[in-house]
Amino acid sequence: MESLPDAIVQYILSHLNNARDAAVCNCVSKRWKESLPCLKSLYFPRNSFDGYTGSDSPDIVIWKMLSSITCLEELVVYSPFTSSGLASWLLLVHSSLKHLELRMDNITDYKACVDSPSKLDCVSAAKNLESLKLWGVLMANPPKWDVFKNLKSLEIVGARLEDSALSAALRACPKLTNLVLLGCEGVRSVSVELPYLEQCKLDFYGLGNCSLSLTCPKIELLEVQGCSWLRVRETTCLRKLLIANNSGRVYMVDFGKLSALESLSMRGVQWCWDAISKMLEWSSEVKHLYMKVEFTGDLESLLPFPEVDFVEFFNSHPKLQKFDIHGAMFAALCQKNSLKNVEQGFVIPCLEEVVVQVRSPLNAEQKMSTLESLLKYGKNLKTMVIRILQMKSNHSSSDDFFDEICRLRFMNRKIVRIE
Repeated sequence: MESLPDAIVQYILSHLNNARDAAVCNCVSKRWKESLPCLKSLYFPRNSFDGYTGSDSPDIVIWKMLSSITCLEELVVYSPFTSSGLASWLLLVHSSLKHLELRMDNITDYKACVDSPSKLDCVSAAKNLESLKLWGVLMANPPKWDVFKNLKSLEIVGARLEDSALSAALRACPKLTNLVLLGCEGVRSVSVELPYLEQCKLDFYGLGNCSLSLTCPKIELLEVQGCSWLRVRETTCLRKLLIANNSGRVYMVDFGKLSALESLSMRGVQWCWDAISKMLEWSSEVKHLYMKVEFTGDLESLLPFPEVDFVEFFNSHPKLQKFDIHGAMFAALCQKNSLKNVEQGFVIPCLEEVVVQVRSPLNAEQKMSTLESLLKYGKNLKTMVIRILQMKSNHSSSDDFFDEICRLRFMNRKIVRIE
């Protein structure tokens, strides 16, 4: 290192980001110390101040490090801090800072949330941010944010949110292209209106009874967990869609024509059949379909799926290449009359991969007939995976059914495998 020109040393050291490493390098030599102002990124892990015995508070230590850096672009702080400390840091670096990630640790501290200014309020000082990620947030009141004109990515992980506070925060970020809300509780009804949004992942924790309205004409990827009512009308760009509700029921979905949709995933314990049938109707161009919904039924009663006509289903989804069938949907395709409309010349033109989950030997004959039909009419089928999961019967019929599946695998060993 001693033989290298100053510019090369500065370039190498500018790629440091761990605060402890930067502090150690600061003590190596005067030359190295003079290179540290060139740092672009600084990261303070959770344990940054474990064993620290200095007289200055952690807030002051971080402030001193930041004050020696000329053009910091990224700041990540997982170690504990105060709102006054955060305000002082951002006052130093607000003009150059583009990426900010903070572990707030105030999800259960209502007093810290209502203090003025709160940690959330202080973030508004970094007006040139391009990405913001917050962990452990209590957002009981609307944050006092001005408009972030350059903010493209907002991620909040582990949060307790009020509807009005979340809406206010989103209004302050009109240029978002990426929105991620994971493990968020307290949300009852949310409306997202972001004209540039392309990717959105929403995970609402709780009873699974939230309602969501999304107006984002450029949306390409949407993943939603925990909503019972969904309305997404502008979907011309939507390519990947995942809807899941592991705690509640999916009662209503309202989408525009999903003409660009390539991947659809529907998951949950219970969906109303109207919601399922509409999603299947709208997604006629889909290439990958994943269905793991156990029951239908409009109210408290858990009902099996109604019969689904095998030929009509695949004729309605001519571009389907990969089909993951779990639980009730496979049973619906295996009803007595599901294969009655097979006509001469019928083929499944694009299907290449099928994953089937089998949990019961009931209707074994019809299930075998459906598996054989997938092999017979799927002219381009390359892989069929049959997953035997927690077979629920100890009766000999389970053994007979498994023997039939093994026979099917033996006869089609290049395509079929059992897991």
